[in-house]
Amino acid sequence: MRSTLMTSLMTSLIISLILCSMAISNSHATVYRWVDENGKVHYSDEPKENAEPVELSQNTQNNISVTIPNETQTNTKAAEPITYRVRIVNPTQEETIRNNQGNFTVVASAAPELPNGYLLALYIDDILYGQPQPSAIFNVTEVNRGEHNLVVKILTQNGKVLASSSARKIFLHQTSIALKPKPMPRPAKN
Repeated sequence: MRSTLMTSLMTSLIISLILCSMAISNSHATVYRWVDENGKVHYSDEPKENAEPVELSQNTQNNISVTIPNETQTNTKAAEPITYRVRIVNPTQEETIRNNQGNFTVVASAAPELPNGYLLALYIDDILYGQPQPSAIFNVTEVNRGEHNLVVKILTQNGKVLASSSARKIFLHQTSIALKPKPMPRPAKN
């Protein structure tokens, strides 16, 4: 009797959730995008000054499908969330890189393997370098000489950070014109 009552309540709850989610998904709110004075992009459902409406394509809409669990499924253990890890493989900590153009390659490693849609982002001195990408190899160009800190982050498609590597300090050396030896005049031969 108690099991039947519990199953009936669960069924009613699931049906209510499905109806609510259908009502919510059918109401299409307008999303606005704007860039603040610092160059940071913001999104909101309320219009702001200089905000532009964003057109959402069909593949960005959420589709929900719910299966009604039977009694054998209710006793199963809930799946634990996946914990992602990312580390920088190359360059090594405090490595000196000598390149006059300021070019070098950063190689990262993520575990477990990232599903489709997850991206890796490289930050140099806390500034995003380029665009987040699915590849763990970053070809960095035109970085000024000096000490730099590298961090790689795993991001979802909406920009949520799932994991971040430890900061990796590197030193980029470039030849300086100021240090170029000046030619010494040779004494004249008699």
